[in-house]
Amino acid sequence: MKLDDIKKLHQKKYRQTFGHYLVEGEHLVLELQKAAGTQPALKSSELYVTAAYAHWQSPFTTHLIGERQMARLADTQTPQGILAIVPIIVPIKAPEAAPTVTPMTQSQKQLAINTQRGPEKAIYLHEVQDPGNLGTILRTLAWFGGFRCLLSPGSVDPYNPKVVRASMGAIFHVPLETEVELISLGQRFQRLACLDLNGRSLTEPGFADHDCYLFGNEARGIPAQALDELNATAYTINGKGQIESLNLASAVNICSWELMRS
Repeated sequence: MKLDDIKKLHQKKYRQTFGHYLVEGEHLVLELQKAAGTQPALKSSELYVTAAYAHWQSPFTTHLIGERQMARLADTQTPQGILAIVPIIVPIKAPEAAPTVTPMTQSQKQLAINTQRGPEKAIYLHEVQDPGNLGTILRTLAWFGGFRCLLSPGSVDPYNPKVVRASMGAIFHVPLETEVELISLGQRFQRLACLDLNGRSLTEPGFADHDCYLFGNEARGIPAQALDELNATAYTINGKGQIESLNLASAVNICSWELMRS
């Protein structure tokens, strides 16, 4: 990929066009290399380094560039001198029982992976807006394992540099689906759950019996009419404080822990 095209990856429309995104820094590159060991599709990633990282051992095709070129490509103000372009892996599960995979359009270079990774719980995020929240949620899902993250239309792009950094490499380890319509969940999953202040206790045994767990926008939540149509069972995180709600990422963290504990 040309350097001018790599610079364009800071914008969502070009990430979609080229089917790649950027990761920066030692930690993220190390996590990428670790993930490539078990996910062959990631092995087509390419590494760009300055002279300070010329010694870096990597399974990827590596390009040595100058510091000025690195400054042009990097999203951070003081780049470390190492970044990679990574193919966007798009696992898409059809409404039928058997999962399938479809590559993104507009890119012959787009890669896809098989989604059959064993039993999974789906976490659906409706119009999540904060990159930090999404990055933190991905870290939680990667830590516990066994989760798939579904994002509704209007959500922050998970390949946004801020999300990628906040995920601390978790983005390589969590199956991600974007543009998943809320109404489609009823066809895809038999048992759905959501959070509500007047719901059942999260500690009830039945909480772990659902296939998909819905979490709403940071300010607006999920439309009540949609929840009724989906027949989602409501649960609540019991608290004793005086505030009305938890941070979205905190709510997902608590629910994920409860699911893994059950």
